[in-house]
Amino acid sequence: MSDHENVETATAAQPQWTEEGRALMQNVPFIVRKSAMRSVEEFAKSRSISVIDPSVIAQARAAKERGDVPTPQVQEGVQPAQKRPVAQQYVSFLFYRVDPAWRRLPPSEREQGKKEFAKVVEEYTKDRKQFMVMTYSTMGTRADVDFMMWRIGYSLETMQEFTAKLFATKLGHYLTTPYSYFSITKRSVYVDKINPEHEEQRLRVIPGKAQYLFMYPFVKTPEWYLLTKHTRQGMMDEHIIVGNKYPSVKLNTTYSFGLDDQEFSLAFETDKPEDFVNLLMDLRETQGRLYTQRDTPIFTCVNRGLKETLDLLGG
Repeated sequence: MSDHENVETATAAQPQWTEEGRALMQNVPFIVRKSAMRSVEEFAKSRSISVIDPSVIAQARAAKERGDVPTPQVQEGVQPAQKRPVAQQYVSFLFYRVDPAWRRLPPSEREQGKKEFAKVVEEYTKDRKQFMVMTYSTMGTRADVDFMMWRIGYSLETMQEFTAKLFATKLGHYLTTPYSYFSITKRSVYVDKINPEHEEQRLRVIPGKAQYLFMYPFVKTPEWYLLTKHTRQGMMDEHIIVGNKYPSVKLNTTYSFGLDDQEFSLAFETDKPEDFVNLLMDLRETQGRLYTQRDTPIFTCVNRGLKETLDLLGG
């Protein structure tokens, strides 16, 4: 076969998009649009579909919901590359309160305590791909906590050792943890029809640069789990539509079933607190609200960075 014929064959094997199909994919957020289109193209290839229109996109989404992932076509004698499974992350929201007695210590002792504390954080976060720590101040937003550490990693043992070393510092001697929420990343059982790649994104939490974080534990009523999956999906579709009205708010959902008292840990990142307030007010009017058992306490956290967060403690 000539080179010219090889090119023609490769071109013919690539599914072609209709204008309607491309227009529909414009509803997918830009950051994941290419990935979503590749997934649809792989589905079309696996079914020997040469033209991708809205009906093919719907078929691809339905197949993904069923877990029917197409096997990429490869040349004879060539082994396909194995896709590495995405490791799930452990996620911890640890809220600290400092004993007022710490503020009465001499300034030099307080400063030494903060330096020891910061050194431990720096030691454990040298490789941010393995362990991340985001520090937020809650001074002035709640009376029972002073700051929060959002920790994300792949080892439960590392989180335990990290916590123990923090408490061993001179600042740690004066800290208590009124609240602690532990969870793990997991694919959602529901389908985001607007952003079909959202399920994959949930396996990896990547904290953004937003100034504010709003966090709370979440528990559904037992009646929710007795509904059919179709009924629950319908109510989740309503949630997704409401959420997309506020693109400035990024939701991080992690799962606590069997790991902690709550079922979910929800963390909303945004630079616009007013958008978060409006989002939650709108969600109160959705049908799914009937099946919320608990979504408190709610924590308003300000991204101050480690040094500034510690300085705000009064040192």
